[in-house]
Amino acid sequence: MNLNLINDVPGGLTRRARDFVAVHGIRVDVRSVEQHRQWWLDRDIPADVVDRMAAFQERWGGLLLPPASPYDGGPKYFEADSPEGTSAEGWWFEAGTQRTAIPYSFMISPAGEFGIHANQWAPLHATVEGWIEALALTHHASMWAKQITKVTGDDVDGLELELDAMEPVPEARGLADTWWRGTDSLVAIYTGEARCLSFPRGRTALIYSGLDEWGLYGGVREGAPLGEEKS
Repeated sequence: MNLNLINDVPGGLTRRARDFVAVHGIRVDVRSVEQHRQWWLDRDIPADVVDRMAAFQERWGGLLLPPASPYDGGPKYFEADSPEGTSAEGWWFEAGTQRTAIPYSFMISPAGEFGIHANQWAPLHATVEGWIEALALTHHASMWAKQITKVTGDDVDGLELELDAMEPVPEARGLADTWWRGTDSLVAIYTGEARCLSFPRGRTALIYSGLDEWGLYGGVREGAPLGEEKS
């Protein structure tokens, strides 16, 4: 397997996430979707689904990032594969193979959401970019927090009042998983496994406290569109 440094980070990411990908990401060789297009078409996979897979592979294919905190590290690297669905429900496809043995797959939904699928579909982030932003936030917050506290299961409900005083971190594009920013802390809430596996005790929250402004924002100005960060 050939490994390549990231010289051209895809757009649509904050400076924090671009730096994270450029410094910590590599590209591995993956197969071209076009090589298998006819094979999928012959098995009644719609052409527009194959087009979506090809676009995903062109943008993200082969990108290998450091492991995520939850989901046993997340996908090993991005690679479009295994389309499944119906014309009525829409079509999902695999976003990358698992790093470890876990009971679900990482998938891209008909709407472009990144999530996990087993007995049920659990969209984690509205886009792949949201997943990458969350990885970058985890790396950044872990470096600058004075204390990291883990909360699990029903105890996550006890954070509701604290979250009411916080603002969501928009670049994470959170769905089942969300990030929140307070005056001196960041909070990550992970509910994907709980939803996907019907396992409420699988909810987890990580609280990164003791953060200054740099720790809270990492150069990403509050309310700025992506790409318009502080110099």
